[in-house]
Amino acid sequence: MAHSQEELHTTYKHRINTVFAYIDSHLNEDLSLDTLSGIAFFSPYHFHRIFKFITNETLNSYVNRRRIEKAALALIHKNTSITELAIECGFNDNSSFTRAFKNYYGVSPTVFRKENPNKFSKISQLQSKNGQVYPSYDKYICMIDNLKTWITMNANIEIKELPERYAAGLTHIGVHGIEQTFEKLILWANSKHLMTQPESRIGRLFYDSFKVTAPDKVRMSVFLITKTPINSEGEINNLTLNKGKCIVARFKINPNNFEKSWTGLFIWMNENGYQKSEAHPYEIYQNDFRTHPEQKCIVDLCIPIL
Repeated sequence: MAHSQEELHTTYKHRINTVFAYIDSHLNEDLSLDTLSGIAFFSPYHFHRIFKFITNETLNSYVNRRRIEKAALALIHKNTSITELAIECGFNDNSSFTRAFKNYYGVSPTVFRKENPNKFSKISQLQSKNGQVYPSYDKYICMIDNLKTWITMNANIEIKELPERYAAGLTHIGVHGIEQTFEKLILWANSKHLMTQPESRIGRLFYDSFKVTAPDKVRMSVFLITKTPINSEGEINNLTLNKGKCIVARFKINPNNFEKSWTGLFIWMNENGYQKSEAHPYEIYQNDFRTHPEQKCIVDLCIPIL
């Protein structure tokens, strides 16, 4: 029986999601076209074309970018040596790692760590290859003070031990068109009568950080928490929010204040001596802001920590 273009596109996305997960877990290993096309059950030729169509990047560009951005986050949050970091992120040696990193961010890993991408003082006009411009040191200090005040006034922060939770998710890349992905998930959930379950909450999980990844390349999952695991079907993936310690900050904010809230919460985490775990941060929405009298979102921002 012939399949429609929509059915084929959905099948492709499901198989590419499997590849995304594999890449995330094996950045220090062989991620060749042959290896990954085999995981996706495509020929190398078709896999290369399909991957670029879905991500708007070649496989090689995507893998290199993910490796470099993983290194950048580690430089910000960890004390791992440059040599160890190069190996962890899949580079053969320090020189190839440093060359790739400098080509992407405009500075060496050592300078990046020393200055921190939020407080480049010597290179305040730097615009990295991923399109981000970093403020001067004085502007950075002012920004930090403002964000501390914002967090104090707008967040109720707790450290919680959270249980394992199941979710159904839809992958979305970039900041544009996210509303349609939410709508698609809700339509699917309504068709399965899942929205009326007591534990049902819509959320969004971030695989990339806006601190080091260009907004049009940030990968996320829009998800619905479910009582039991769901079977993956089409574009819908079975997700798990792992149990463990988490910073949970409850906000009541306008939709345009999410970035400020996330940035402020990470500052709060660092200043209070907590370290982010390998698990991904996520949002869980407690209301539909369109029905709120002030159009406010009541949302929990969650950062898994060690």
